[in-house]
Amino acid sequence: MAERVIRNGLQVDAGLAAFLEAQALPGSGVEPADFWAGFAGLVADLGPKNRTLLAKREALQSQIDDWHRVHRSKPHDHSAYRTFLEEIGYLLPEGGDFQIDTANVDPEIATIPGPQLVVPITNARYALNAANARWGSLYDCLYGTDAMGSAPPAGGYERGRGARVVARARVFLDDTFPIAGASHADVRRYVVKEGALLVDDLPLVDPAKFVGYRGNPKAPDSVLLRNNGLHVELVFDRAHPIGGRDQALLADVVLESAMSAIMDCEDSVACVDAEDKVQAYGNWLGLMRGDLTARLEKSGRVVERRLNADRSFTAPDGSPLIIKGRALLWIRNVGHLMTNPAILDPHGAEIGEGLMDAMVTVLIARHDLKKTEGARNSVQGSVYVVKPKMHGPEEVAFADEIFTRVEEILGLPRHTVKLGVMDEERRTTVNLKECIRAARHRVAFINTGFLDRTGDEIHTSMEAGPFSRKDFIKRKSWIGAYENQNVDIGLECGLSGRAQIGKGMWAMPDLMAAMLEQKIEHPKAGANCAWVPSPTAATLHALHYHKIDVMAVQRRLKAGGRRAYVEAILDIPLASYRHWSEAQIIREVENNAQGILGYVVRWIDQGVGCSKVPDIHDVGLMEDRATCRISAQHIANWLHHGVIGADAVMEAMQKMAAVVDRQNAGDPLYRPMAPDYQGIAFQAACDLVFKGREQPSGYTEPLLHHYRLLAKAAG
Repeated sequence: MAERVIRNGLQVDAGLAAFLEAQALPGSGVEPADFWAGFAGLVADLGPKNRTLLAKREALQSQIDDWHRVHRSKPHDHSAYRTFLEEIGYLLPEGGDFQIDTANVDPEIATIPGPQLVVPITNARYALNAANARWGSLYDCLYGTDAMGSAPPAGGYERGRGARVVARARVFLDDTFPIAGASHADVRRYVVKEGALLVDDLPLVDPAKFVGYRGNPKAPDSVLLRNNGLHVELVFDRAHPIGGRDQALLADVVLESAMSAIMDCEDSVACVDAEDKVQAYGNWLGLMRGDLTARLEKSGRVVERRLNADRSFTAPDGSPLIIKGRALLWIRNVGHLMTNPAILDPHGAEIGEGLMDAMVTVLIARHDLKKTEGARNSVQGSVYVVKPKMHGPEEVAFADEIFTRVEEILGLPRHTVKLGVMDEERRTTVNLKECIRAARHRVAFINTGFLDRTGDEIHTSMEAGPFSRKDFIKRKSWIGAYENQNVDIGLECGLSGRAQIGKGMWAMPDLMAAMLEQKIEHPKAGANCAWVPSPTAATLHALHYHKIDVMAVQRRLKAGGRRAYVEAILDIPLASYRHWSEAQIIREVENNAQGILGYVVRWIDQGVGCSKVPDIHDVGLMEDRATCRISAQHIANWLHHGVIGADAVMEAMQKMAAVVDRQNAGDPLYRPMAPDYQGIAFQAACDLVFKGREQPSGYTEPLLHHYRLLAKAAG
């Protein structure tokens, strides 16, 4: 049993209380007595409302299940289905037009399109890497990945590949910063003269793209350029191995890359108790104070990583120019569903983890808000919180109410907290305009997340019939309508120039050539940010934002009006499974089972919330609770409708457990699941499938948290 202390009736884990009182509160400007009194009031007043909203989710789902059972034997009647959803209050009337009025939004969010990283806040090294991914070497990213069509060579530096990297970078410079009458490939010198950049005495086609330099203007150490709001630094160094062989002494091309990063307390972590939450909150505190460090061994020596400083240049007019050295940081709180044993209410019940995250993460962000100079996260004095897995406008309004109370308790101006609304549940998608209206003074981010959205689609329509195979689900009409409507409504509600409209993750961190080919579709779609799995991917994805002027795309889309409507989104992606062979069915189930097991075994046994996991073909994919949710719900759906039997599913689970054991054979911390299949992790994975239909909204969290706590208790 955890040792607890009483704070205003709350039964608080002693370790969490010590962290808050000895580390988070000192220097925040908030007195401990005020904090605990306010926290206790927040729990007492809003805890019951939280539970009522969750009960409404279940009541609506039960009504939808009943409707599908009654109508399953008939052809799907889209009109009747929509009328039914309106009658039960699932689909709400759409109100008149409005514009969000979110104020004090930093430019990285409002006006500069670019890549966005999402990383587990529990890993200090990953958090620092993401924060520092504001800048990245194009040379390194081209050389060290398959971006140019082939994998990097083993061993030492290969000059031929290096020459191709330099040539590719020069092509980028010619495309983005063309010179009047010349090519960057032929240039011998860059100089600054009378506030202008001359390249072999020739100007840029657009001289305004030159914004700064370092060092002597006659032979600058670097030149700073800007296109579509993003900076590019040309670094010159005759002593550098590459610069010394280059006719212009160009040693590197450094791109402004991850404009923002989400520090994740939710989907990519495995936080189940006070110990885990203290680790998460402690890293967030280090980021907000600016003193977070991480030690690691690299090339045989210990390296300490810390936050990068801002970057100093001289502007063309000779004045100092400071450019931020770090991504603008969001913090993703958990949703409304889960509770956590870290704090119990006066009756001994676990409090809502979302209430705890709101109170603690905003408290910690006060350390950044109190800064008046030096490296800051928000120069506009805002706190950026992504709130996931909300179902409809009522739940968004509840989040707004939570943060209003938190601001009052912590002595912050109203609407200091900016809200990210993730469009990943169907009840939010079909009511998106009203969801945005419910937090119109706070909204600074909306996005689409295909995986969670698909998991919710399957669970919401579980009783309608068997779903298509996963690859075919995303080819159905509903997904295009979902992606288009998100952008259309975001623009209609005035997010352009005030907030981010985002797109989802590239899940294959080793396949950068494919990412360069495909992910350009996100800025083309009008998204001014999109998720990438690594700093390297952020630098390469930044190339897309130089090619595409996203703000111009948004203006064009807004002028064209809406492209998608609720009718298309409500088109359920069902399938006629009688056309599938037994081999196709087994292959689909095994693919799902392998993904579930590969993720769950690390979550349960090692507390790894998100990582690159080999798929059934040994291709590394980023796996998290969203991917697990869709795979588990998919098998549960096929089980429920008799596409496959329970014995065949268990056979597939055991077969894939052996595959996952093989894939993890080199991990000294790994505990094999085969041949007895009695371990906690294997049981958790099986429950996600066999009990999947009864899980709230099909979420994986209740079972994952239960089994992770068992694993921790077992040592």
